[in-house]
This record gives sequence, structure tokens and C-alpha cells, in this order.
Amino acid sequence: MDRLSNTVRPYAWGSTTAIPELLGIAPTGEPQAEMWMGAHPGAPSRLTRISGTGEAGTEQPLTEVIAADPERELGRATVEKFGPRLPFLLKLLAAGAPLSLQVHPDLAQAKRGYEDEERRSVPIDAPHRTYKDANHKPELICALTPFAGLCGFRRPTEAAEAIAALGVDALKPYVDLLGAHPEEAALREVLTAILGADPAEMAETVNLAAAAAERLGGAHAPYARIAHHFPGDPGVIAAMLLNYVELQPGEALFLGAGVPHAYLDGLGVEIMANSDNVLRCGLTPKHIDVPELLRIVRFEATEPGVLRPEASPSGEELYETPVDEFRLSRFDLSPGAAPVDLTRDTPQILLCTGGAPKAGGLDLTPGASVFVPSGEKTQVSGTGTLFRATVVA
Repeated sequence: MDRLSNTVRPYAWGSTTAIPELLGIAPTGEPQAEMWMGAHPGAPSRLTRISGTGEAGTEQPLTEVIAADPERELGRATVEKFGPRLPFLLKLLAAGAPLSLQVHPDLAQAKRGYEDEERRSVPIDAPHRTYKDANHKPELICALTPFAGLCGFRRPTEAAEAIAALGVDALKPYVDLLGAHPEEAALREVLTAILGADPAEMAETVNLAAAAAERLGGAHAPYARIAHHFPGDPGVIAAMLLNYVELQPGEALFLGAGVPHAYLDGLGVEIMANSDNVLRCGLTPKHIDVPELLRIVRFEATEPGVLRPEASPSGEELYETPVDEFRLSRFDLSPGAAPVDLTRDTPQILLCTGGAPKAGGLDLTPGASVFVPSGEKTQVSGTGTLFRATVVA
């Protein structure tokens, strides 16, 4: 196995302290939003492979290591199923402010959208480009600290009550729409109206709503905090259509295609299919492709569906999801326990989030990670918490 050196992305919404505290290093004062572990071309992990004679080679990106011998690194079954690339990206995600309100396409929608923009010669780095690749982007976030987010539409009647309680006259038409139509039509019409409203009028409405939410507190407090970061943004009203959820450490959320969501605050382990396809609904200065967004969003009320891991006799605690590109599990290793065999015929990334466990001959500390090629004999021992990311192949 190989110890990984990983890039921390300094997105503006990132916490300045959460990742440094986990790593045991001093904060820089700048936001540190995500630490990427994997082979995403935007910021691949790096490793220095030790030869059979014990000599260290030169540092290489994981992308190059995999490209040199995909079957050796990933295993034949993984290559046959997903191609010669690592199909997932693992992250530490530290939100100090809300991320954009967003949805992701399913695989067919991503392929169709990507091919259409390629055919129209839309530059891949154009601000108005929607599809960066032809892949879908299901994702799972597992809380390491209390973690707040928005996930899926709540019942239109519940959204109507929350919005009506603000007492803002300009929002009364939305309240009426939410109560006057079948569920799917109500949600679609209200979101369409919010995104299509006059920007100046909507900004004034949002500011009035934010002041009311601040006064009301309680269940309205999260929306006041969102508005503090995005004053006048129509996404503040759109956010009130969604379920607010607070995860406790060890709990997780799975975000499938078409489900609107936003992470608000906290530190977690995130895993996703290797894709950059995001359609934004608000809470962002970036481009919002409203027609395409409305085609992708699933307009149905759902419960957030908080996941708790299922334990196996080996001690592995698995977060069940309906996708094959990634499989996330957790091990809480106890003092004096026998080593746990993690050998698999698929590639793995192991991430330590607490304690001082050993993976093979490597001592790990919080935030440390290793890449384990397919089929490599792997045991973990010691005391601490390890997350294992791999695939279903």
C-alpha cells in the first residue's frame, strides 16, 4: 500500500479550522474546504512507491500510477466495469458556510447533456457550461462532527406553513401555489416562479424574509443564517422548500440524482462518483441553467433518509447505497483486538479520522490516507477509526 499526499481545496465556503484541527496542524487563516483523496484529474493524490528492495521511487500522481497498469492497480473486474480509472473520489469536507443549492443528473441525463454541449462546441471551461463530463454524481456524506444540511423537498403543506409564518406579502402567491396543486406540480411551479422572478424585487423579498426568520428563530433560524451568507439570493426562498437535517457523528446522507441539496455547516467524509456535473439552484453567483435544472430536478417530497451503518461480524460498519461506483464503510478499532483483514480484489483508499491505527506497516494519524491496489494483502490493527472506500465490482 502507498501513503497518499493530498491537496486541500481553499473554496470560499470552507471552514478555516476544521481540517487543520483534524490533521493536528495550525490553521492558516484561509478557508480549507475539501481534502481530495483519489485520482480526479483536477487534484490527484500523490504517492511515492517503495520498490521490492525497499528503495523509494519518485513522487507520482495516482492518475499516472493507475494509467501505467490499470489492471494491477484496480483489478480486472473494476476495469471491465468502470474502465481504466478509479471511479470514486473520497474527500474530507469542511463547511464553514453554505454550499450552493444544487442537483446532479443521472447517468443518461449526463451523457445526453455532455454530448449536446460538445456538439455545440461549448468550451469545457465556459462559465455557462453545465456538463463537464458524461458521468453521474451520486454522493454520500458521513458526519464526523454535528453536520447540518438541506436534502430533498419537504411536503408542500409544510413548506407553505414555514413561508407563511414569515408574514411577507410578496411570498403569499407561493404559499397559495403550494396549497392549490398536486404535490409535484406545486413544487415545480413554485421553484420555477422563484428562479424566474425579477432579481431586484426578489432581493427585496429575500431581505424581508431573512429579517422575519431572524425574529422568529427556532425552525426558521437556519434560513436566517443562509441569508446572512447570501443576502438577496433567491436560493434562500428555494431552500425553504427543502428538508433541514442535522446529522450526528457517524450518521450519513445519500444524495441521488435529481435530489436538491446543500451542505450548510460541519465536517464530514464525503464520497462520490468521479464527476463534476452540478446544476445549481441558488446560493451562488455562478451560472444557473434554469431550463436544464427544471428537467433534472425530481419534484417529489421525500424524507431525508438518514443512514446509520450496518455492522458485520468482522467489525466493518457499512453505509448501504444503491450505486456501484463507491462503497464506504468504517472500522472502530479497539485496543488489544485481533488485526482485521481488509484484502479485496478491488482498489481501496483507507482514511484515518481518529486514534493511531496501523495499516500494513504504516502508522496512521488523523487525516492520513493510503491507497491499496487490488488484491494486495492488507491488515489493520491498533486503536482508532478508519474509513474504507472501494467499489462494487
